[in-house]
Amino acid sequence: MRLKILLPFRVFADTTAVSRIVAETRDGSFGILPQRLDCVAALVPGILAYETASAGEVFVAVDEGILVKTGTDVLVSVRRALSGADLGALRKSVESEFLALDENEQSTRTVMTKLETGFLRRFASFQDE
Repeated sequence: MRLKILLPFRVFADTTAVSRIVAETRDGSFGILPQRLDCVAALVPGILAYETASAGEVFVAVDEGILVKTGTDVLVSVRRALSGADLGALRKSVESEFLALDENEQSTRTVMTKLETGFLRRFASFQDE
């Protein structure tokens, strides 16, 4: 298989001859082998693992995103990704960086929703006058 990990601003990894991939979704981890049917999966922040004959097992910490398998091509599109050899360190970076940012994003979205609602109320009252 060919695995491409895409970030919003660049290609993080483009690997060929991948023999297996393991990714995490809300329902748990699942594996992809070359003969698997085409599929789409929503990924959660976690560890994506893949294996090649030359590099062995490789671990990549990924933020939430989407995985699409079509034929022998597997595209993973995520907001952020980190690679590393130590699985424990990668897990800690997912917990500290990715999940903490998600909490900040949610609070920012809440503030933006309140601002938009207030603006719309004022605009509607201005039109009524």
